Amino acid sequence: MDFNLVIGNFLNPPILFFFLGLAAVFVKSDLEIPAPIPKILSLYLLFAIGFKGGVGLAAGGLQTQIVVILIAAVVMASVVPLYAFFILRRKLSVADSCAIAATYGSISAVTFITAAAFLEKLGIAYGGYMVAAMALMESPAIIVAVLLYRLRSADQNGAAFSWKELWRDAFFNGSVFLIMGSLVIGALSGEAGAKTLKPFTNDIFTGVLCFFLLDMGIVAARKLGDLRKAGAFLTAFAILLPLVNAAIAIPLAYVLGLSEGDAFMFTILCASASYIAVPAAMRLSIPEANPSLYVPMSLAITFPFNIIAGMPIYLAIINYFWR
Repeated sequence: MDFNLVIGNFLNPPILFFFLGLAAVFVKSDLEIPAPIPKILSLYLLFAIGFKGGVGLAAGGLQTQIVVILIAAVVMASVVPLYAFFILRRKLSVADSCAIAATYGSISAVTFITAAAFLEKLGIAYGGYMVAAMALMESPAIIVAVLLYRLRSADQNGAAFSWKELWRDAFFNGSVFLIMGSLVIGALSGEAGAKTLKPFTNDIFTGVLCFFLLDMGIVAARKLGDLRKAGAFLTAFAILLPLVNAAIAIPLAYVLGLSEGDAFMFTILCASASYIAVPAAMRLSIPEANPSLYVPMSLAITFPFNIIAGMPIYLAIINYFWR
């Protein structure tokens, strides 16, 4: 593996700002980003990446190969929670196993956005359709996990359960709606729209990402105390399962004929874990699940692992096999 790639990733400004956020909590600084601002930053990032993806999709068109790749993305998002559940079930309750399985079957839009900035710094292009893949991969794991819970749980009382609410939350939650809406607008407006919004979607993107990851570092550091409840098994799971998912995604990307950039983005999607959409859905669908397990696992372990070590590792492996 090219260790210059690892060092370069460490010295990437967004990553350094993530470490600054961690350090702020460790030294007990009063640094924090006021509550409304992180949400605004996340909405901006979803909008910008979705719009740019739509422009890229319009330039490349929706070809048969792209449709096949999108189907493969949905299949991965549906299969991962299945084998994750049976691994977790050896140690945990049905509810906790389902919630964690959903977490690792779904994706992290922030990890995707950070990976996009990583590729941009290296000058590696990726297709706009990968944004559509990201949006499509967010919901299947939620549906699969809830189905597993309904099938495996001894408690069959579904009085408080609403399938209508589940489907609405899975497919029309804010992050999915914004990313898909921005994708459609980018595809409709094309290059002309890209030129109009370039100062907003391109020029300030990295600066906004730095602020967002600064806040993520603060939040992640505050969640580290909860990891004592997770124990060694779940800590290992939070690192090893993304590596297993990446080991499946890379050969699949090779078989599907993806470019290096697309293969990397597909891999990072498969290896990421949700800490926004899934927790919101689990509160509604599986309220018995313990959020102090699955939220710190994804946010305080898997997310930092992927953006610090995972991205260089995945790209190095892809570079080796593709070249």
